Amino acid sequence: MTTAVSLETEVWRALGTVLDPELDQPVTELDFVAGTEVDGDEVHVDLRLPTYFCAPNFAYLMVADAHDAVAELPGVRRVRVRLLDHFASEEINAGVAAGDGFDAAFPGLAAGELDELRRTFLRKAHLAYQEQVAQQLLREGTELADLVEVRLGGLQPSTALDRLRRRRDQLGLPSGPDALLLVDEHGDAVPVEGLSARLRFARTTRVSIEGNAGWCRGLLDTRYGSGGTAARSGLH
Repeated sequence: MTTAVSLETEVWRALGTVLDPELDQPVTELDFVAGTEVDGDEVHVDLRLPTYFCAPNFAYLMVADAHDAVAELPGVRRVRVRLLDHFASEEINAGVAAGDGFDAAFPGLAAGELDELRRTFLRKAHLAYQEQVAQQLLREGTELADLVEVRLGGLQPSTALDRLRRRRDQLGLPSGPDALLLVDEHGDAVPVEGLSARLRFARTTRVSIEGNAGWCRGLLDTRYGSGGTAARSGLH
């Protein structure tokens, strides 16, 4: 029998799989979870964002993903996820609760559903983690010409490599030990010609993601005085 304490732990783990699409970090690590509450087989989750005017499509993705992640847990019958203190909270919360999709929640404003937006940011994250792993190899002495032959199975374990593999799995790209480190968005090998420019662009992408994450943490702390400590339980 699932206890409230164990279900609370599973809820938190599930929310840890929900990413801010632009920052490619879990909402739990970003302190976007304002609170959770387990009441029997019902789960309530409150989310918050750094500003009142965060992009509604990004916000909708996170609320919808949080709902779906928690709803898949064994023993959960009903899920309610609320976005707090956002200019479009009412529309987003109602749309996610009804399961109608972003277009229905914002008629006349949305240009298509959010799957392609999600893939766009997954591709950016994949590029950034490729660059992070590749730069470490270059610092250790790997030549640029040899870099294009490196395969994932020959790499030392690291957080960047774990995240790279997860993003490949989500994008349907090869992620096994024989897969090349450097592949394009279609899974094709990257040639050595133009590799330096590609890595510079990838580094710009990575620095932008990391910088935005730091900026958002600062805004969130200014707004809520969170001090970087997420609420594991108790709705605000």
